[in-house]
Amino acid sequence: MTVRTTRRVFLSAATMMAAALAATACGSPQDTATGGGDSAAPVKVGLVYSQSGALASYGKQYIEGFKAGLDFATQGTGKVGDRKIELTEVDDAGDPAKAVSAAKDLIGKGTKIIAGSTASGVALQVAPIAAQNKVLFISGPAATDAVTGANKYTFRSGRQSYQDVVTAKSFIGDPTGKKVVVFAQDGAFGDANEAAVKTVIGGAGATVSSVRAPASATEFTPFASQIKAAKPDLLFVAWAGTTAPAMWQSLDQQGVLSSTTVVTGLDIRASWPTFGAAGAKISFLSHYFDGASDTEAAKAAKAKIPGGTLDLFHPDGFAAAQMVVRAVQEGGDDVDKMVTALEGWSFDGVKGKMTIRAADHALLQPMFQAKLTGSGTAFTATAQKSLTGDETAPPAVAMKG
Repeated sequence: MTVRTTRRVFLSAATMMAAALAATACGSPQDTATGGGDSAAPVKVGLVYSQSGALASYGKQYIEGFKAGLDFATQGTGKVGDRKIELTEVDDAGDPAKAVSAAKDLIGKGTKIIAGSTASGVALQVAPIAAQNKVLFISGPAATDAVTGANKYTFRSGRQSYQDVVTAKSFIGDPTGKKVVVFAQDGAFGDANEAAVKTVIGGAGATVSSVRAPASATEFTPFASQIKAAKPDLLFVAWAGTTAPAMWQSLDQQGVLSSTTVVTGLDIRASWPTFGAAGAKISFLSHYFDGASDTEAAKAAKAKIPGGTLDLFHPDGFAAAQMVVRAVQEGGDDVDKMVTALEGWSFDGVKGKMTIRAADHALLQPMFQAKLTGSGTAFTATAQKSLTGDETAPPAVAMKG
C-alpha cells in the first residue's frame, strides 16, 4: 500500500521499569491532579473514531493502543489520583458530520477531552469545534499536515504526512541533482502525494516529475515502461485500492524494481500480501510496525494488545492515552492548564522519544526505513534505519487559532 495523506510495529522487572518510566515521563498518576475541579469525580474522555467504515481496521488498532496506553500511564489503575478515567466511545464511521455531531454531544454532557479521528477529514472538522468550546482535542491516525497548528486546543498523537515524505527522502541521501518520479493515480490522493514530494524532496534540490494513471486503469505495463525510461534515482509510489497487486506486478515484470530505488509507505500488516513477489524489492517508509522499537512502552503494549502483535496505529492510541493522563494530572478540569502541560512535553512512547512542539503542537517522533522479507503471505518487516524526531521534524507553522 502507500502513504495515506488523506487520513495518513517480561513482566516482573520490565513491568517495574515501565512504571518507573511512566512516573518519570508523566509524574505519578496517583498524585492528585493539580488543576482544580472535583478530586473524586470521574474524568470524562470522549473517543470519536472509526469503528466501522473504510478505516475500521485503523480504528480498531487505535482503540486497542489507547486502552493499553491508559493501563501503562496509570500503572494499571485507570485513574489519575482518585479520579477514574471514564471513556465514552462513539463511531464516526469516517464521516466528518457524524464526528462533529458526536463531539458536540459529548461536550454538551460535560466532556472536556476528545480524542480519536482516524480520518483526516474528520480531524479537520472536529478541531474547530474544540477551539470554539475550549476543550482539549487529541487527533489520532489522521495524517493531514493541517492538524498541526490548527488551534491551541488541538494536538495529535500520530505522525503527519510531512514526516512520511521526509523519511522517503532519506533513502537517497542528498537530493541535490537527483531525479525523482512520483507514480500515482489521478485524483486528490495522487495530487496530495505529488505536491508533498515536490515540496519536501524537490525543495531540497531534486527534480521531481510524475507519471499518473487513471483510477480506472487495470493494465500498467505502459506506465511501468514510461517510468523505466525516465531512469529516476527514486521512484515514489502512492497507490490506493484493489489494483495495487497488478500495479506492483507490472513494475516488477518491467524491471523497474531492480533498476532504481522504489519507495512507498508500509501500511497495516493485512495489506502486505498485496505486494506479492515485489514486496522484497521495495524500500518502505514506515510510521510503525511490530519490532520497529524495543521500548518499555512497546513491551507494555505488546503485553496488552490482543494477539501480542503491534501494528501501524497502535502507537497512536497508546500516545493519546499518555497525553490524556498528563493533561489530567497537571490540569485537572482546567483545559488551558491541560494545554500548557502538553506544550513542550517529552515522553517515552511505543516508538521512542516523543516531543510535543510548543509552537504548533507538531508531534516530533521517530520514523523508520523498513524492508520486507519472505513471501506475500508471510512477510516479516525489519527496520533498516530509525530516524529521530529532530530528523523528521516538519517546518514550524503559525498557530491558526
